Amino acid sequence: MMNVKRFRAALGLMAVLATFPLAAACAGGVGLGDPRTMTFAPVEFSPPDPERVVLDNGMVVYLLEDHELPLITLTATIRAGSWLDPADKIGLAALTGSVMRTGGGGGLSAEQVDEELEQFAGEISIGIGRQSGSASLDVLSKDFARGLRIFTGLIRTPAFDLARVELAKLQAIEGIRRRQDNPGSVVGREFVKMLYGTDHPTARESTIDSVRRITRDDLITFHRTVLHPNGMILGVTGDFKKEEMLTSLRAAFGNWEKGVVPQLTIADVPESDAMKPAVRFIDKDTTQTHLRVGHLSIKENDPDYVPLAIANDILGGSSFRSRLFNDVRTKRGLAYSVASRLNAGVHDQGVWLMRAETKSASTQEVIGRFLANIDRMRSELVSDVELAEAKEAYVNSFVFSFSSPSAIVGRLVELEYDGLPKDFLQQLRDKVVKLTKEEILAAAKKHLHPGRLKIVAVGSGKTLPGALSTFGEVKEIKLSPEG
Repeated sequence: MMNVKRFRAALGLMAVLATFPLAAACAGGVGLGDPRTMTFAPVEFSPPDPERVVLDNGMVVYLLEDHELPLITLTATIRAGSWLDPADKIGLAALTGSVMRTGGGGGLSAEQVDEELEQFAGEISIGIGRQSGSASLDVLSKDFARGLRIFTGLIRTPAFDLARVELAKLQAIEGIRRRQDNPGSVVGREFVKMLYGTDHPTARESTIDSVRRITRDDLITFHRTVLHPNGMILGVTGDFKKEEMLTSLRAAFGNWEKGVVPQLTIADVPESDAMKPAVRFIDKDTTQTHLRVGHLSIKENDPDYVPLAIANDILGGSSFRSRLFNDVRTKRGLAYSVASRLNAGVHDQGVWLMRAETKSASTQEVIGRFLANIDRMRSELVSDVELAEAKEAYVNSFVFSFSSPSAIVGRLVELEYDGLPKDFLQQLRDKVVKLTKEEILAAAKKHLHPGRLKIVAVGSGKTLPGALSTFGEVKEIKLSPEG
């Protein structure tokens, strides 16, 4: 999900501001003295504003020149995703994106594409994920025309070479066969299924059978019906002149006709299902228990997003100073890895969770400490120190989020794709600055629900049922063999 990066990136703007007064003081020879008593005049800072252009066929282009190095980066964000996969062919979108890159296109074979890119050290990547597709071209500015020709061919007229399609299917199947090997991956996937349901677009998974059913014709049809210029946002940064770049892009994409762009709509989980607590375990031969505890949560554009995000940071989002870290790891020595996380999306429901890896014998105690810390978060105001440290942590994190033209353009593309205003990051920043302890407590009471917790544990089937029984009716999730 894009939201955590975006939230921290917004506050990263503040971190950039924070670096200017100190630099100015040092440069001016000002005596620093005790850093705890230092004060600075506010500094105004505004990142460069990329130009937004819409081509006649509806393709949106963001451009930001940067002549420091002779490089150009072109990215495309594509309104496509696995939410469009037919129920019997899960994996179709991902395969389409993969073979668009590896299967040739624009009149070039797969081998010719790779050979040409090697000649001028160009790099192209294409992929389609759950909620969006992406493609990128990185090339020296002198070779941009050659790179754009190949890039355009792969995007507009991919060849979907049959041998490359079959190879991609074999690679996907091999990945499916191995995905039960890692307990951490297993608990993460099964937790998401518990939250959303196995048939929900956010949680459903490809299988060996679903991948085998996918044909080359399916990839061709998916590409033809889903990818359209009016469903793409381009971002261009680097060593170019704006008018020359627009001329090149119009020549490459201008005669590509508009199409019907799929709407990114993902249904919410029924409230009755979201409210139900559940306790599940997966039997795996390991001395560790891998835990996920949490429930569905708010979306990123919810008014309570900022106070809940800060509440989560204090609870377990910032490892070394968080309550969970100090309680579960430092004080009690129950887990080496422990944290909480708020993943709040725009297109589907967010997720709030706590996670830990602990000894099998400590499973019950760790979950008990999770519950105790939730109760404290919902019943007490955070301290002045906790609030100040949480704000400062966000201010100082991702300090370089807006330090490069590509990062700046990428943020704007992301915001537009998600239907958010271009000043959304500044809005988040302002809310963090003004946030109070009372707002954090209210958000925790409203959005942290001990009675709705889904608990999923991967570990020893001999000990987990007893350890988990304190927290509800325990059922086993039996994993189907993957080939």
